[in-house]
Amino acid sequence: MDHIKVAKVDNVSILHHGNEQRGTLHLTAHHLIFRRAPSEPEGAEKQPSTPLPPSEIWVAYPIICTAYRYPSCQSAPAHIRLRNRDFSFLQFRFETDRECRDVFDSIKALTVVKGGVEKLYAFYYQPSMTGERRCNGWNLYNPINEFERMGVGTDRCKGWRITHINKDYSFSPTYPATLAVPSTISDTTLTHAKSYRSRARIPALTYLHPLNNCTITRCAQPLTGVRGNRSIQDEKLVAAIFASSQPPGTSQTPAYLRASTPSPSGSSSDLSSLETAGTPTSDPDSSPVGRIYGAQQRNLIVDARPTVNAYAMQVVGMGSEDMDNYRHCSSPPCTKVYLGIDNIHVMRDSLNKVIDAIKDSDITPLPPNRELLAKSGWLKHIGLLLDGTYAIVHQIAIDHSHVLVHCSDGWDRTSQLAALAQICLDPYFRTIDGFITLVEKDWVSFGHRFRHRGGYLGHEKWFVEKSGYGQSALEEGIVDDDEDEPAPRSAGVPGGGQAAAFAGAVLGQAKNFFHNVSNPNGRATSPAPDTDSDDFADRRTKAARQVETPSVTKPKEVSPMFQQFLDGTYQLMAQYPTRFEYNERFLRRLLFHLYSCQYGTFLHDNDKERMESGVKERTRSVWDYFLSRRKMWLNERYNPAHDGQEHEREVEGGRVIFPKSGAVKWWAQCWGREDHEMNGAPPAPSVTLSDTTQLSVASGGGAPGVAALTAEAAAGAVGGMVDSVRGLTLGARTPARKASSEPLGVEMM
Repeated sequence: MDHIKVAKVDNVSILHHGNEQRGTLHLTAHHLIFRRAPSEPEGAEKQPSTPLPPSEIWVAYPIICTAYRYPSCQSAPAHIRLRNRDFSFLQFRFETDRECRDVFDSIKALTVVKGGVEKLYAFYYQPSMTGERRCNGWNLYNPINEFERMGVGTDRCKGWRITHINKDYSFSPTYPATLAVPSTISDTTLTHAKSYRSRARIPALTYLHPLNNCTITRCAQPLTGVRGNRSIQDEKLVAAIFASSQPPGTSQTPAYLRASTPSPSGSSSDLSSLETAGTPTSDPDSSPVGRIYGAQQRNLIVDARPTVNAYAMQVVGMGSEDMDNYRHCSSPPCTKVYLGIDNIHVMRDSLNKVIDAIKDSDITPLPPNRELLAKSGWLKHIGLLLDGTYAIVHQIAIDHSHVLVHCSDGWDRTSQLAALAQICLDPYFRTIDGFITLVEKDWVSFGHRFRHRGGYLGHEKWFVEKSGYGQSALEEGIVDDDEDEPAPRSAGVPGGGQAAAFAGAVLGQAKNFFHNVSNPNGRATSPAPDTDSDDFADRRTKAARQVETPSVTKPKEVSPMFQQFLDGTYQLMAQYPTRFEYNERFLRRLLFHLYSCQYGTFLHDNDKERMESGVKERTRSVWDYFLSRRKMWLNERYNPAHDGQEHEREVEGGRVIFPKSGAVKWWAQCWGREDHEMNGAPPAPSVTLSDTTQLSVASGGGAPGVAALTAEAAAGAVGGMVDSVRGLTLGARTPARKASSEPLGVEMM
């Protein structure tokens, strides 16, 4: 409470979608609350007994992403504009500059948390709802039970075993305590193999398909480096994974693969070559003798990164599998594919571009800028994610093959692909309980860096005070948004700030290049161009790892990876609306509570951190919220009969669903918009009035097209646009959007 300069401000106006309401603003320790002044129904007599109840808007401070303070001027009063992580945009207008400044300073102090996640709301929250108090979502996921459900350790599948080698998290601090590995691999082999994978994140089981015992395993990139390092133990582990569905006693390495000549089909560079890569040779002399089930598997290693980025990682001692060393891991030789999915920095930039297209929704009811939406590349990234998912699902369900998935450190793109593929392969993960298990397993337990990607602790750079001319220090080039040092200014450079920023970027790249080449130790020490890691520079020395401060938000590590997974799930739901027990609102509310910090599930980066902080004893699980309100998340169109056991061996129309990347669309509800605004017809073409009072409409493709309108229609169209502009300028009430099913920013206690 020491950070709150003012706890209550009266006569505050809030602007949302161009609609202005007056009320009182309250600042509490964990929420910003706007309470609208009571109003009376239109046309009713003013009587004390008829006023409408005041509406409230609750905004948890971690939900706030950026805040801008504008001083009063001739055209507008002093106001604060908030951009929230749930993509709501709010503007608060104040009567005095001092009130505006005090509220801004208070919000900043309460949002930029000092001292770690223990200061967040989750460690103070106590549910008021009886049903939620009775739930205990921490006990919902049990890795042993989930592995047994898939068949690990049962008579159905004896190729896998459960190991507790990481029970104290000393083997791999970012991995779960319970792992499933091939039964032919000892813990001693694992101990030797871990040094070859980034952060000891070895290939480990995440999914076992019940139809054919084929698997999805996940790991981090190998440490090949520029010298082409290899690990016999890692190669043995991968070979055992690919042989896990074959009968006992089967040779993992056929005789024709023991020659020293590399296989020409040992690797593939992209998805287009996947169909032909690894196809068994037609030469009878080179065919394996005594074919058995699984002998013709087209096992696949999936590297989610772009090819050039994977190769660039070799400069810092990492990289991707040299397929000459892995060709013996299965028969025919296993193949590798690069999916070309960009890293966290590209995804963050794409998200920011989407925000630029919708950011004015606090002051205008107009639809988002469709051109900027297209330029954001967001749908392209979601499409690539679904393409990669399709490749994994096809390999397992159609080709009866194993898939090993990794990116850089195996906790961002790897989690996205593995989780989406399991939703497609297993109907269980399309139920509420199954989806919760999936998130707990592939995101929470396998070490996705929620705290780093979410930026829950806030950052001072996200709070900007505008000058009287509407510019901030960032916009004027005084401080670079991504660096701690002042941005270079180039006097006399045409283009002003943009040219100076470009010059600074070129200078920075040159410094990094020469720093790598001229390093007296002969080692490259600058971060690689593609990484999921939030502290890649920490790999330089052991000392750097020791001084890492875990309780600081790094703006460059914030990225919407989990949101993209939810977006991909939404795409599957839209394509198969009867195959999911949960509805769209379930996903949207989960995204909200990812950032609300009301629950402890997503506050840490791995299970080791959760254990050390005692988060399970000190906070509530986010699943308490959902399980106590189960009826709210049910999909009315869900038909479980489509996924019955009688369909298990069907492919087309069976229990497996295949993503359609060509049908990707905007998840409008997630962005706080309506579907027609995000996915409707393209913007109307530009119009000009001719001397004959007709409108000439230029067709979008360059071909001439004329739509003749009457003078009356033309005048009406122009008049409508003028009225809209006048309404925005004067702050007039504009037509409201369809009311949302949930109040803006309000936690449903």
